[in-house]
Amino acid sequence: MRSAPTILHLDMDAFFAAAEQAAKPSLRGKPVVVGGLGPRGVVATASYEARRFGVHSAMPMAQARRLCPNAAYLVPRFSLYRSVSNQVMELLGRLSPLVEPLSLDEAFVDLEAGGAASDARSAREAGERLRRDILAVTGLTGSVGLAGSKMLAKIASEQAKPDGLVLIEPGTERDLLGPMPVRTLPGVGPATGEHLRRAGMTTVADLAEAGEDELVRLLGKSHGSALFRMATGHDDRPVVAERDAKSVSVEDTFDVDLHDRVRIRVEVERLAERCVQRLRGSRHSGRTIVLKVRRFDFSTLTRSETLRGPTDDPAVVREAAGRLLESVDTTGGVRLLGVGVTGLADYTQEDLFAQAAAGEKSAGEGHGSPERAHAAEEPEPPEPEPAVERRWSAGHDVRHERYGAGWVQGSGLGRVTVRFEEPWSAVPGRVRTFLVDDPELEPSEPLPLVGRDREQPPDESPPDPPSSRE
Repeated sequence: MRSAPTILHLDMDAFFAAAEQAAKPSLRGKPVVVGGLGPRGVVATASYEARRFGVHSAMPMAQARRLCPNAAYLVPRFSLYRSVSNQVMELLGRLSPLVEPLSLDEAFVDLEAGGAASDARSAREAGERLRRDILAVTGLTGSVGLAGSKMLAKIASEQAKPDGLVLIEPGTERDLLGPMPVRTLPGVGPATGEHLRRAGMTTVADLAEAGEDELVRLLGKSHGSALFRMATGHDDRPVVAERDAKSVSVEDTFDVDLHDRVRIRVEVERLAERCVQRLRGSRHSGRTIVLKVRRFDFSTLTRSETLRGPTDDPAVVREAAGRLLESVDTTGGVRLLGVGVTGLADYTQEDLFAQAAAGEKSAGEGHGSPERAHAAEEPEPPEPEPAVERRWSAGHDVRHERYGAGWVQGSGLGRVTVRFEEPWSAVPGRVRTFLVDDPELEPSEPLPLVGRDREQPPDESPPDPPSSRE
């Protein structure tokens, strides 16, 4: 526990939804909900306008639509969120070399380590400067908590929401924590909270008054002792700059259970491709491929295969995931699939696997016959894949040859509706509808957000035709 509030916790406000509002002028000041849009989808983030209707994260999307039918419902755009997150983390890095990211929109910073603060006054100045810089660079707001420990800094940032700063002066911790519910403390989830409630403890003050011995009796030595220390305001956890990733994974929940084995295989291969993209994006490779399958009855199976060395080769990951699928019974249907890679490393050995696979293929196909081995070197051209109708998800970026940049408002019945506007548009853009297979309409990468102190698009982005700004 520090004698000065020099641990900072930043939590961006309604991050995904706020980024969408910044990117889409027509949604600013309106309810926005980001998450899975299918019947089994859940809310990832809701804007503060949507929260007034009772919408919150982890809520089933169907319930959110009933509570707030007039909100804009969008699928997540993680490439945009990662880009903005990188900008925010760079600003944090200017304050201190000790930055501990917790997610795309949340991090701890040790202000003492960077010399940015040594007392309450300098800590507050650093926090306010950070909030101004984030707004100037990204156009988004973040809430800042300052305290002498990580636990209290996080509690302070919660109190600061939205778009505020709260500083907890050392020495006031117990008075502040006392009336708070026990679930305020880290490590107290629903089960532990209910166990404590049955024992007559509902506030943090109740835990402190019960004493360490009683909490150890109820929760065990490790958990009970740690909880008592936190209830009395003690938290000595340091800010850790390097949080090494242990795995990379992607998964999809399907609106309707998948029964077709071929379709399931195709989805696994697509997930493997996406997983490798994320793996390469983190500049890692991995040794162990993991397949996750949640069946129709909610039973979840995992299968894994450890390779002889780390790889980031999409073919290797795809084929390993396919082999794992062969060992899973999908009778009755599949509602979720996931592919992951663990055992991460900073280098690859994909050449070993390519050589091994080539050797096994030659041995299996040649059967010792020179003629067959020679024929295997000149495979027949693959059959063309059947045409797949393009899917246009609400919120995704597009570009039209005539109208410029825009985003999908919705699609159905063979048509897609697009609003043409950019983050720096002064007014909401025009809406137009096209056939889903319009050759002039193509998916596009997200445009960069524009900070509050910048009114023009970046120099590298040429202005679009006037029709896109109407």
